[in-house]
Amino acid sequence: MQDTGRFDTLGRLEDLPQDYRDELTANNLVPLWPSLRAVLPPHVPARKTQPTHWPYAKLRDLLLKAGELTPIEKAERRVLVLANPGHGLEKMQASAAMYLGMQLLLPGELAPAHRHTPNAIRMVVEGEGAWTLVNGEKCPMSRGDLILTPTGLWHEHGHDGTDPVIWLDVLDLPLVYYIEASYHEEVPSQTVVPGQGVKAYARGGVVPTPVFGRSDKAYPMLRYPWADAKAALLSLAEDQPELEAVQVTYVNPETGKDAENILGFYALMLRPGQTLRLPARSPAQVLHQIEGSADVQVEGSAFTLAEADTCAVPGYTAATLTNRSATEPAFIFVADESPLHRKLGVYENRG
Repeated sequence: MQDTGRFDTLGRLEDLPQDYRDELTANNLVPLWPSLRAVLPPHVPARKTQPTHWPYAKLRDLLLKAGELTPIEKAERRVLVLANPGHGLEKMQASAAMYLGMQLLLPGELAPAHRHTPNAIRMVVEGEGAWTLVNGEKCPMSRGDLILTPTGLWHEHGHDGTDPVIWLDVLDLPLVYYIEASYHEEVPSQTVVPGQGVKAYARGGVVPTPVFGRSDKAYPMLRYPWADAKAALLSLAEDQPELEAVQVTYVNPETGKDAENILGFYALMLRPGQTLRLPARSPAQVLHQIEGSADVQVEGSAFTLAEADTCAVPGYTAATLTNRSATEPAFIFVADESPLHRKLGVYENRG
């Protein structure tokens, strides 16, 4: 018969003689057993990520104030980081593997070209007239658009419009920094090249035929317009009225795999008045309200997502979403750590 209680009480560091502890330290050694339950807790991992809500109205005011206080030349990227208090604000993490930042670009400004090892995406929050140039492909930025800037690709941001443009950055920076692989490089400027992936892959189910050889681009599509994603959600909801969760995944159109390698990106629609329970899964997730408004309940926390609000949901935790409108659908952008968890073999769905 298995004795499940044999190791419930493990020895403490203080139980060891001080001279023995000093000798361990002098030889860069650490006894495992006093900390074993901290790194291998029973049943559920220890999580620092807390349910956190970042209201856009206040964030926007502070971001515009940053635009007055700090010129782009002094900032390079004018960003306010959405930091999860569970990780400590100085860590600048929304979750274990996700960084969030709200970025402002004013008319006439240019955020210079660089590239870096962390993967990044831009979810456009408000404004028109800005663009992101990614390895020479010019991607216009409109509300709700998803734009990829994957690891190692040159990118810069410019603004030819008349009003401020704001977008949400999502990066796997905490992970890349943790494995000591985070760095950036700069280049004076990029040259715009013809061709846009969004036009080549404009219709689901069909891709360009490689008559003279397939493209060697690892990321053939860099901009995912919100108009297309919203249309896909509405079509799916109409076609399958019994479907509980109306959600689409942003994917690489050539491979069908996740749009980027480490983080997953999705668009979710709540039908009018719908309440939807998202199951407890191992990856943490971030919810960003594109259109409409929704109530969110996570463990003992509850908050309302107004348009452009953002929140974090810890891993191994269920979340319940309720569309506050009885007449109009609500649309939410979701980012999570699922691709990373699957690659590591630790992905779980606990229902």
